[in-house]
Amino acid sequence: MLNDLDPLLHSQLRLGIMSLLISLESAEFIFLREKTNSTAGNLSVQLDKLSEAGYIKIEKSFKGKKPLTTCKITRKGIKAFEDYVNTLKQYIHK
Repeated sequence: MLNDLDPLLHSQLRLGIMSLLISLESAEFIFLREKTNSTAGNLSVQLDKLSEAGYIKIEKSFKGKKPLTTCKITRKGIKAFEDYVNTLKQYIHK
């Protein structure tokens, strides 16, 4: 029997965010917005969902006088991402 795919990671944008963060120590909001080709509003909503699930940590600070949002994947997020990839492999190899 195949495991279910994590519905939180099954969204294209959320999966894209996690795919970027899995290989980075951290990433700024603007970097994620550019790499995912998303709007600031949509990215913000999806980051909040990942943060609420405990998959990422969001830090807000300032760079000079400009607000700076930095995202980092958590251990829980790494495990969820790895589980998602392993489940996809099960589907592919069936």
